Amino acid sequence: MTKFPPLIDPPVWSEQDHLDIQMAHRILERTSFATQLVNLLGAPIEKGLEMLPDKANGVIVSATDKALRAALEVALLTLEKDRISTSSNLIHKFATATTGGIGGAFGWASLPVELPISTTIMLRSIADVARSQGEDLRNAEARLACIEVFALGNKSKSGKKESSDASYLAIRGLLAQRVTEAAQYAAQNGVLDVGSPALTRFIAKVAERFSLTVTEKAAAIMVPAIGAVGGAIVNTYFTGFYQDLALGHFIMRRLERQFGPDVVQAEYRELAKSKDSAKLIEDR
Repeated sequence: MTKFPPLIDPPVWSEQDHLDIQMAHRILERTSFATQLVNLLGAPIEKGLEMLPDKANGVIVSATDKALRAALEVALLTLEKDRISTSSNLIHKFATATTGGIGGAFGWASLPVELPISTTIMLRSIADVARSQGEDLRNAEARLACIEVFALGNKSKSGKKESSDASYLAIRGLLAQRVTEAAQYAAQNGVLDVGSPALTRFIAKVAERFSLTVTEKAAAIMVPAIGAVGGAIVNTYFTGFYQDLALGHFIMRRLERQFGPDVVQAEYRELAKSKDSAKLIEDR
């Protein structure tokens, strides 16, 4: 008589697991940085956007690319050696507040100097969050996931309204091929080279979205009522915004390791549907 191996029951979701994915969904599908900043400061970002000169866009795109490359070098060379610090989030916020004060004093023109510094500081904080959710940063794919967080901050391509292509799972889908290519390059070559075509394509994809949020930050600093002190506040909030996104992102990855990506992402989509249904009822 043929013997079959015993069936293995799938892992059972605990109440805490359900609470965790609900929290991740709330974080990852919140409104854009610009919208939250308006609520925080009570100042319309649109005025700052109008004040940015035409050449500011080129400076922001260049600064964003430079910042992500600097952060990527940190991710590839040092993150696996670092250890988590319980006080690091506050330290990182204080450090970026200092650089934000510089940005507030000199405006968007300071971005080529300020942004690579603040982005690298933010990355270390993101890495701490990753470790707290069980990520092994000796793994190149986990380090790339830290950089991936910078693509999650803007909820629409225009930066002005919500967009269906900017949901968390949609953004991950857009980045998936680039992450896979970079991770495969690391597996084949034993190292991730910042100048490799795979990494260049990955950075370009992340920078495309990160630059939108950076533009919103630069516009906020341009508002006359904000200035240098406001610049420090904006950068502190900017750091906290990405720390929160990192928490949501790495909660999702932890649950995916435990239950499988398909199961977790299906659960996430169900949450999105229930939220949409609730909103439709409220709007009636």
